[in-house]
Amino acid sequence: MSTAGKVIKCKAAVLWEANKPFSLEEVEVAPPKAHEVRIKIVATGICRSDDHVVTGALAMPFPVILGHEAAGVVESVGEKVTLLKPGDAVIPLFVPQCGECRSCLSTKGNLCIKNDLSSSPTGLMADGTTRFTCKGKAIHHFIGTSTFTEYTVVHETAAAKIDSAAPLEKVCLIGCGFSTGYGAVLQTAKVEPGSTCAVFGLGGVGLSVVMGCKAAGASRIIAIDINKDKFAKAKELGATECVNPKDFKKPIHEVLTEMTGKGVDYSFEVIGRIETMTEALASCHYNYGVSVIVGVPPAAQKISFDPMLIFSGRTWKGSVFGGWKSKDAVPKLVADYMKKKFVLDPLITHTLPFTKINEGFDLLRTGKSIRTVLVL
Repeated sequence: MSTAGKVIKCKAAVLWEANKPFSLEEVEVAPPKAHEVRIKIVATGICRSDDHVVTGALAMPFPVILGHEAAGVVESVGEKVTLLKPGDAVIPLFVPQCGECRSCLSTKGNLCIKNDLSSSPTGLMADGTTRFTCKGKAIHHFIGTSTFTEYTVVHETAAAKIDSAAPLEKVCLIGCGFSTGYGAVLQTAKVEPGSTCAVFGLGGVGLSVVMGCKAAGASRIIAIDINKDKFAKAKELGATECVNPKDFKKPIHEVLTEMTGKGVDYSFEVIGRIETMTEALASCHYNYGVSVIVGVPPAAQKISFDPMLIFSGRTWKGSVFGGWKSKDAVPKLVADYMKKKFVLDPLITHTLPFTKINEGFDLLRTGKSIRTVLVL
């Protein structure tokens, strides 16, 4: 029996307010409007950015359905949708690709204007309304994706059709963590063979940065984390040495400068802390070093640093979704995964049923997991 054009009642993890557990609720998911698609979510990863909303570090209107790293199947499409059809395997895109704005039209850009990643997100669809209701209340969307639910609705520019043979419980990581880290190296920094790299933070995204550095042919990949339990996996994925800042009395940029002579060619901050952002900048070569901010910065915090760090020639840049043009790149990344050009399994430490979402977040917060994938 077709559900197209009808409201679907399904299970979703609703966050009613900050600093509370997720609440498993029955929600109503409205049919897709013009240029929208409704997706049955098959698998969704737990990313630190979701937890940033829980803790209040990332501003978001409540109540909200979080989740943004996922894979699923199109259930139905709204009017005027031409590129997707029911049954298509898709990855939702928190950075859409409209193909018309200045970022989409520029060869250098990827942050489409249709994103909801600002410091004051709306949590709504393009028409200013939501497709979710629960107990008579409107529930907000999260960065145009909202994947902690059995069904979601996204704009057609925010879903990429992928190979239907791809294992959705693995390639869901291409919806955020893997692509963000891997692309920060290959797309944003454009690391050359023989380079020296430093990676601050060894979560799912940080380890994907390590994999990117290895793929780019870096000769030294220095992995940095205060949790030494992350070092074995970092070495398995390509890190040549691992450093725990807690083992030193002096600032980590001084340690790295001593280890490398004059600093690394490329540094990546994959944590989202202003202290490590400035340390990462100071640890790259004073004249031609490049430092990339990959971790989501905390809300309402400002950085102060010595401008001589930049005046001497360093480059400081940011990277959203690894600099990839999402709709173009995601199907290619999935195809590369299918051709075994990179691995995703080492990043997935836990697979849990969707109902155990709160356990999955506990694993993240206690540093016991890299990526937990929830299977619906």
